[in-house]
Amino acid sequence: MDVPEDIFTEPEDVDPETLANLGPLRRLAGTWEGMRGVDINPKAEGPETRDYYERIEMVPIDPQANGPQLLYGLRYHVNINTREEDITFHDQVGYWLWEPATGLIMQSVAIPRGQVALASGHAAADATRLVLKAKRGETDYGICSTGFLEAAFRTDSYRIEVAFHDDGSWSYVSDTTLFVRGAPFQHRDVNRLTRVAEPVRNPLAEIESKK
Repeated sequence: MDVPEDIFTEPEDVDPETLANLGPLRRLAGTWEGMRGVDINPKAEGPETRDYYERIEMVPIDPQANGPQLLYGLRYHVNINTREEDITFHDQVGYWLWEPATGLIMQSVAIPRGQVALASGHAAADATRLVLKAKRGETDYGICSTGFLEAAFRTDSYRIEVAFHDDGSWSYVSDTTLFVRGAPFQHRDVNRLTRVAEPVRNPLAEIESKK
């Protein structure tokens, strides 16, 4: 990556409207539900397939600057349940971020079992397909886990592919390569989501609109 000599000066005249500057991520903004998710995960007796339903909230955040780097994004929360259990099957929070100047897309992932990841990819502003990846051991777009997960369910890589559809819905395939009891295991999640609520404006845009 090319790093400018001046790493401190932030851009001026930044557009406060996040929804207008999200590139391909604009199609993710809002609240979504998917009722036909499929999860393949490792168990002692072998791979287990579970059906699930999920709700995802994608909330626009104010523009973010790393010195000259300018990012627009969505803060998200994923909650997944199954029909046969009351307890949450999967919970996840993080950010989807877009850098208009380069086409860089990032997804940060944090789950309450002691694991975080930062995945990245590139796409055009009008892209209908996104692919992001993270790899264990990398210091820029990598994966970090607890000692127990490293020893028992090591995560070597993460890949998510998002497809936007003509009817306004979107789907994803998430592949996580695990190392369980000395053998690789491909953990996969698949679902298609429909918007159930439109996005709100980011706080700065709302403030600016009232001036």
